[in-house]
Amino acid sequence: MKTRAITAFFFTIVMLGSIFLGGYTFTGFYLILSIIALFEFFKLVKISGIRPHRNIAVVVATLIFLMTAGYHYLQFETKYMLLIVPLLFSVFISELYKKNKIPFANISYTFVGFVYVTVPFCFFYSLGFLADTYEYSFHLPLAFLLMLWASDTGAYLFGVKFGKTRLFERHSPKKSWEGFFGGMFTSVLAAYLISIYFIEISFSVWAGMAALIVIFGTLGDLVESMLKRSLDVKDSGSFLPGHGGILDRFDGLLIAAPVVYTYLYLIIN
Repeated sequence: MKTRAITAFFFTIVMLGSIFLGGYTFTGFYLILSIIALFEFFKLVKISGIRPHRNIAVVVATLIFLMTAGYHYLQFETKYMLLIVPLLFSVFISELYKKNKIPFANISYTFVGFVYVTVPFCFFYSLGFLADTYEYSFHLPLAFLLMLWASDTGAYLFGVKFGKTRLFERHSPKKSWEGFFGGMFTSVLAAYLISIYFIEISFSVWAGMAALIVIFGTLGDLVESMLKRSLDVKDSGSFLPGHGGILDRFDGLLIAAPVVYTYLYLIIN
C-alpha cells in the first residue's frame, strides 16, 4: 500500500508537470507514454502466441503521434498523413518472410495496437489544441484528467461503502452500479469546480464531458480487464510499482478520449 501511494504521488506530479510546463513538454511526455503503452500491449498479446510486428508498429505509432503534433504546431495539411500508408502495408509484406502458422493474427493485432493505444493517445493530446488548433492550452487535458481521477476515486469509495449490485461481473467482479453512480457524482462535482475557474466553457458542457468520461472510462476499464482475463494476467506491466503498467493506469482514457474529443469538437466548433 505504501509503495502504491508513493508511486501515485510522484507520477501524478510528473503528469501535472507535463501539462503545465507547456506544449513541447506535453508532446514529449505523451509520446513516450503512448509508446510504452504500445510495448505493453504487444508484450501482453505475445502470451497467447501472437507475434505482432512490434518494430514497424513503434515506428508508425511515433510518426502518427508526431504528425498529429506537426498538424498543431506546423500547420501540416492532413493529406501528409497518407505518407504512413506504405509503412502500414509493409506489415503484410513483412509477414510473408515470417514462418508462422497464424500470419493474419499477427497482422491483425499489429493494427489493433494502433487503434486501441496510439489513436486514443493522439485524441487526448489533441485536446490541448482544441480551443485553438495552433496554440496549446492546458485547460482541457487537465480537466479531462481531473474528472477521470474524480470518477475513479468516487467509484472506489462508493463501491467499497455501498457496492452490492455488480456492474459487469464477468469481466470485473469488484465493480458495482453503486460505485459507477458514485463516480458519476464525484466527476460532475469536479466539473462544477472546474467551471468556476475555466469559464470559457459553460458548466453544462463540462458536466456532459464528465458524464462521457465516466461512461466510456468505465467501459475502457472493462475492455482492458477483458483483455487481461483472456490472457490470464493480472497487470499489463510493472512500469509503475504497486499500480502495474501504463495500460492499467490509462485504460479509461483509451476509450473515453476519442469520444470526449468528438463531443467537444462538435460543440466548440
